[in-house]
Amino acid sequence: MSDPVLSTGPDALEETLGRLSKKPGVKATIVLDRASGAILKTSGQVSAVRKINSTSSSLPTQTTGSFSSDAATNTTAGPSTQEQGFQELAAIVWNFIGTAGGLVQQLDTEDELKLLRLRTKKQELVIVPDVKYLLIVVHDTPPA
Repeated sequence: MSDPVLSTGPDALEETLGRLSKKPGVKATIVLDRASGAILKTSGQVSAVRKINSTSSSLPTQTTGSFSSDAATNTTAGPSTQEQGFQELAAIVWNFIGTAGGLVQQLDTEDELKLLRLRTKKQELVIVPDVKYLLIVVHDTPPA
């Protein structure tokens, strides 16, 4: 994707995230590294997006990227519940993007994934893949 907002650097990224965070209904924003899935920037409250279970992690297992099983098992002196919630959500979305991108490639090898909207009764995730980043915006689902 050639979105100039995400491609021009950290200042433009901060400005874009600031604007998005102020929009009505936006619960959270997450920016991930496209290659590794590492969280680069977050805003908002993940508890408003996803129920966090502090006794067990539902983090999907993955062999590559920054979401290995050690991230889920590090509960002593590890990340806060908020950070863990963002890590789990980021891992789920990163895996989803990988699967969706694979589907697009199987349909047409010359095509690419540009935007995903995942809408539920409670919220909507808008996922914008860029060459370097994945931008995830979670917001309330407007009434139909």
